[in-house]
Amino acid sequence: MEDYLRVGVITTTHGINGGVKVFPTTDDAARFLDLAEVLLDTGKGTISLEIENVSFFKNQVILKFKGLDSIEAVEKYRGHDLLVTRENAVPLEEGEFFFCDIIGSTVYEENGNKFGILKDVLETGANDVFVVEIPEGKEVLLPLIDDCIKEVNVEEKKIVAYIMPGLMD
Repeated sequence: MEDYLRVGVITTTHGINGGVKVFPTTDDAARFLDLAEVLLDTGKGTISLEIENVSFFKNQVILKFKGLDSIEAVEKYRGHDLLVTRENAVPLEEGEFFFCDIIGSTVYEENGNKFGILKDVLETGANDVFVVEIPEGKEVLLPLIDDCIKEVNVEEKKIVAYIMPGLMD
């Protein structure tokens, strides 16, 4: 399991006083209101940034960090990830999981046959979709719905799926 979870990506600066626009990668952008700090992935490590102010504009979060008070101070962080520790992550309900914890899981058919390896999760408007690489090297898309994904075991990195007729055509 990863130690850090990405909650957003800095897209650009906002104003001249060190504000940044962040594209949230969390299910609920309002969670930024509850965060006192985030970790900035600099590419060479992480640095802790204290959040001074949070506001929202369209689908973006606007953050101001304490001590970063100019456009020049934040410009270099454009495109960088904002992370939180697992302790600061949103609490999960029963049956929920973080996508990063299941990437690489082995996907089995209901009959126990190995189907493939989970390579990615696509977040679409209707439902999320598992991208599974099968032994032939092709990718198969499995919708994350109860009719298709029967079991997700994070600890064992195991997923059981019903392969719907016509899915492989």
